[in-house]
Amino acid sequence: MHTLKGDKINLRALEPEDLEFLYQIENNESFWEVSHTQTPFSKYVLKQYLENAHLDIFEAKQLRLIIEEKTSDKTIGTIDLFDFNPQHKRAGIGILIHPDFQKKGFATEALSLLISYSFTHLDLHQLFANITDDNLKSISLFTKHNFKKVGVKKDWILSEGKFKNEILLQLIK
Repeated sequence: MHTLKGDKINLRALEPEDLEFLYQIENNESFWEVSHTQTPFSKYVLKQYLENAHLDIFEAKQLRLIIEEKTSDKTIGTIDLFDFNPQHKRAGIGILIHPDFQKKGFATEALSLLISYSFTHLDLHQLFANITDDNLKSISLFTKHNFKKVGVKKDWILSEGKFKNEILLQLIK
């Protein structure tokens, strides 16, 4: 069983060649709200990050995988497990698809693969996602995968001078 290989995409570990793609997405201000970033990243810092990307999820408490289109081997996004807690068998999950590749089913397949991997190989009991209430595409994506809305953090994210609510969604095995 290949839990990280799908019909249209593969999920794979970070490689040094991913530096340029990471530099693009990490420095794209339109993504900063969802990644909780406020300043740009230098190539030097991202290169160091890539050099340490080999750390095991149990050591690093996070895992970032590249979403790669199968037919072209083109890097189209990232999918992350964060706040990994093996004691309580849970992790947060986040996904980013480059705008050029959105609305083609890649996020759906990537999320499905990572859910399967998390429950099968990491023996997790639950996954969670934090999504601003105006990010309807993400809410739809996660609810399609049976994530349930369990709470709202009021005025949680300050974006462009306005506060937004953040929805907490959970998927429990």
